[in-house]
Amino acid sequence: MIAKDQGARHLVAASSGNHGQAVAFVARELGIPATIVIPENANAAKEEAIRNYGAEVVHVGTTSSERLHYAEQLVEQLNATFIPPYDDEAVMAGQGTVGLEILSQVHDPEVVIVPIGGGGLISGISTAIKHINPKIKVIGVEPENASDTLKSRKAGQRITIDRADTIADGLRASTPGEMTFPIIEEHVDEIITVSEEEIREAFVFYLSRMKQVVEPSGSVTLAALRSGKVTHHGGNVVVVASGGNLDLRAIKRLVE
Repeated sequence: MIAKDQGARHLVAASSGNHGQAVAFVARELGIPATIVIPENANAAKEEAIRNYGAEVVHVGTTSSERLHYAEQLVEQLNATFIPPYDDEAVMAGQGTVGLEILSQVHDPEVVIVPIGGGGLISGISTAIKHINPKIKVIGVEPENASDTLKSRKAGQRITIDRADTIADGLRASTPGEMTFPIIEEHVDEIITVSEEEIREAFVFYLSRMKQVVEPSGSVTLAALRSGKVTHHGGNVVVVASGGNLDLRAIKRLVE
């Protein structure tokens, strides 16, 4: 899709940070320029990593809708190739391999819990898992302050929220993806929201008890489980801890 021999000469992505790092890395390996559109309140560590991979960074707004719109304009201006953060079949298929990995390592899980941002990760994972074993329950988790997917489910259509203000910066989507939302509606059994304090508590638990650095966006699944919001019957429960790209300067603030 983005190989130089297929015509890509410049890559553009809109990202809260993690996807942007991946695109910047690939562009560097291909020897072509990249421009990553990130929010004005982007995670400093993620921005630094994007720059270190050699990409140009552009700050635009605070919502995913603003970033995506600006990135589309850049694609036309630069004659570039756009790499979607979630609304893309190849992206979802790649993230779906996480579902295959779960089923290869965990015998007959009862529940699999996945973070929801734009919806690419949970779309891929839920599709893979439901195709192999429809009886496995797939639960999505959003921050209370960025619950665009849950609100869209309740409304029966994609809606856009005004703000997505949460420490889980990787989940600050303002509207579900056009491609991902129907898949979520079909394959995801339940969507749960967690508070900022619950996310912080899960982050600290990972750090202090499990000796793992899991960014707040990846900690929401454990937050849902530890808060008692996940219903299960004693079977294996899998929490997807996606992302360890944390601004180390923020650890003190998160712990306190």
